[in-house]
Amino acid sequence: MIIFKLRNMSFLKNKIFKSIKEIFYPKYHCPICGFYGVFLIYSPPTGKRKHAQCPKCKALERHRLQYCVVKKILQDRGASQMSMLHFAPEQCLHSIFKTIFKPYLTADLSRDDVDKKEDVTNLSFADESFDLVFASCVMPYIKEDNLAFAQIKRVLKPQGIAILTVPVIGEKTIEYPEPNPSEDGHIRCPGYDYFQRYKSFFSKIIIYTSKDFSKKYQLYVNQNRMDFSRKDMPLRPAVAGKKYLEFVPVCYK
Repeated sequence: MIIFKLRNMSFLKNKIFKSIKEIFYPKYHCPICGFYGVFLIYSPPTGKRKHAQCPKCKALERHRLQYCVVKKILQDRGASQMSMLHFAPEQCLHSIFKTIFKPYLTADLSRDDVDKKEDVTNLSFADESFDLVFASCVMPYIKEDNLAFAQIKRVLKPQGIAILTVPVIGEKTIEYPEPNPSEDGHIRCPGYDYFQRYKSFFSKIIIYTSKDFSKKYQLYVNQNRMDFSRKDMPLRPAVAGKKYLEFVPVCYK
């Protein structure tokens, strides 16, 4: 009887909390799955982010912005006739990209749930194989990122596009002496200057940010970054503020 009452109380508390959230928390639209409601807190090792995750498709701020950008740049192109190579595919984007692009291939060096095991610095594909290469948050793991840029450019068709996003933290990019397990194995902390590296490989770079699309999609990172330079992340810079932009660079061959 006591256990039953405790379970009942827990159920009621959860229901009350959910009702409070529905009333007082801001509601947003997810452009990927169509959900409308309260977005969830997301808590990676680097610190929690408010209003970050869609509860339906699990898309985060960067995924929603990336989808908005892809949709925008495809307005004047026949996506169904375009081939896409998707590195480290995110489930929320994979499920929709595979219905849009033909052919659509996924790749990763270590994962088993992809079409091809590929090293982005030494791709097996022939020259000019893809219309679009998509790699989100891949470059922070790649020490010789210049080799990756060269390989991506090589496999792009003459009018091809590469979307190569990274998590931008501070002003300057910081290279680590070795991968940091507290930052999911990242070998660097990209800054605003990181996109300058793309200019040596691609003819044109257009950078979209959270400001370029509707606020209803909640494309900003709401996070306290003042405690970033802690013992387990000594080189990651502390950054003032509570709300930060996401960036999506679109690279034209």
